[in-house]
Amino acid sequence: MNLIGNILWLIFGGFVTFLQYMVSGLLLCVTIIGIPFGLQCFKIGFFTLLPFGRQVREVPGQTGCLSTIFNIIWIFLGGIWIALTHLGFGLLLAITIIGIPFARQHFKLMSLSFTPFGKEIY
Repeated sequence: MNLIGNILWLIFGGFVTFLQYMVSGLLLCVTIIGIPFGLQCFKIGFFTLLPFGRQVREVPGQTGCLSTIFNIIWIFLGGIWIALTHLGFGLLLAITIIGIPFARQHFKLMSLSFTPFGKEIY
């Protein structure tokens, strides 16, 4: 089931979203200050490529002061808009029965894209 979900996800916009995260990550990695944020874009982008069958969890013991500061900066520099976009797509997809699995993936992406520092994908 995960394979079919991932294939449909890629066909209906997942690959384009992956490319957008990769381009954003490359642009952020141009500056030294943007490298941590670019790496988070890469993390979210690879999760966006194949989200079915994968989960996001908090990294125990690594959410310190620096992760909190980076998450606050991330939220103000665009993380809130990315999360709201995934929330909107998730709500639209949840209207139909067929779209519910895709809505769940957008909700997972929303939680990761709102505060990506201190989280891992498994």
